[in-house]
Amino acid sequence: MIFEKEILKKIDFITENELRKEILKHGEILSFKKGDVIVREGQYVKILPIVISGLIRVFQTKEDREILLYYVEPSQTCMMSLSACFFNNQSPSQALAMTQTDILAIPSRFITQWQKQYNSWNNFVIKTFRKRYDELLDTFESVAFDHIDKRVIAYLAHRKSQQESTRIKISHQQLANELGTTRVVISRILKQFEIDGKLVLHRAEIELL
Repeated sequence: MIFEKEILKKIDFITENELRKEILKHGEILSFKKGDVIVREGQYVKILPIVISGLIRVFQTKEDREILLYYVEPSQTCMMSLSACFFNNQSPSQALAMTQTDILAIPSRFITQWQKQYNSWNNFVIKTFRKRYDELLDTFESVAFDHIDKRVIAYLAHRKSQQESTRIKISHQQLANELGTTRVVISRILKQFEIDGKLVLHRAEIELL
């Protein structure tokens, strides 16, 4: 059960007391298990998810390959959902719970209204677009200019810092999906990294050394 105090802690960027009351009044806590789909590609988005706990993976599927866009962590929201809510469009991406995840679901009808009315909400929206734009640029540069082995190491290092553990639970196929390549390529690279002493491969798990 998520308590009001915990919700307010995760939205401490909201400075207006009136808006905090509005969020608590109209927002709804939704819980998702690991692997649950939160937003499907092509669906109309009626709520804006703010992560209270857990982690959301946002990606697109092109020609049977998944393209990772970004992750949404606690106190953050999804730019794609935000954009879809603004214009009542279909979602261009899919959002998946990577762990047990709780979100604060804000009805889409309030998003534009609050942006006009409350400065802290307007700042939250602008910062969300800026952060995700920068992340998408980084992703594009990585795909366009970095070799796949460099991207594998960067991804594993990022996951290590996210979960504060050297053991990352992920299969070769899942890692291939994350980086938009094939399982064969990933397996070859990981095996070479293991030979080089950079990591140890376990069943559906990678241990960084």
